[in-house]
Amino acid sequence: MLDERFIGDGKVLLLAGGGKIFTDIAARFVRSERELEDIAASPYSRDIVRNILTSGHRAALEFDWFLFGVEGYSRVTEVQLVRKRHASYLIKSGRAELKGKRRFSVAWPRSVADFSAEVTLPDGRAARISGRDLADLSRQWYEAGLAEGLPEEDLRYLKPQATTFKAIIGMNAHALLDWFAIRCCRNAQAEIRDLAWKMLRLCRKAAPDLFEGAGPSCVQLGYCPENARQNAACRGRILTKEEALGILRQRERTAGLADPAVFNGPRAGEA
Repeated sequence: MLDERFIGDGKVLLLAGGGKIFTDIAARFVRSERELEDIAASPYSRDIVRNILTSGHRAALEFDWFLFGVEGYSRVTEVQLVRKRHASYLIKSGRAELKGKRRFSVAWPRSVADFSAEVTLPDGRAARISGRDLADLSRQWYEAGLAEGLPEEDLRYLKPQATTFKAIIGMNAHALLDWFAIRCCRNAQAEIRDLAWKMLRLCRKAAPDLFEGAGPSCVQLGYCPENARQNAACRGRILTKEEALGILRQRERTAGLADPAVFNGPRAGEA
């Protein structure tokens, strides 16, 4: 039988991060004339952290690291997850010989599991199978291969993308803010969005000052930068970038303060 999970069932644990915040200490190094020991002994400053976040100079955020344990998400999400370059991943091996003890776990939308279609079998007969049937046939084929002594590193080539992975993920606070902006958005696929929001809730609890304004781009920026791809659920409720700029242009014109350089970039020689 399949070990079956659905989108939203994945688990996320915060293994490390939060507690002592190093962003404010890192920020002091580029401004303070005090001795090293004095800087390190300085009391924590929420104002410094907030200034780092609002100013956009976020390099200091890279000195606060967070480690997560993740399981119960599909290989579809794994592929999307590792597109984030500024992170560390240690993912459970899919080739290590476990003597047939590897769990054949899948995570998928219910619609895929339940959907059935007419297919033609190799002998020419027609049959109606569901997504669940298809995955279970893969499991049976995989287990038969193990019984025949085929190596798992070869058999895994035909495992479905719905099969799950387990991993440790490490990201600094700067990378997490960037990642949340993209993956908490409604444009992100449902499963990776579920992962991102679970990670964000853990971060907000562990380090509220660092992640107070974290979330999708519209939360961090006040508008949606994905004009052409804005999610239908957001359209009309969340400003696009062009709409936000239009309001700013109109306000500047009304006040008689319009400066073309504000909207058109630096003048010649200023770049």
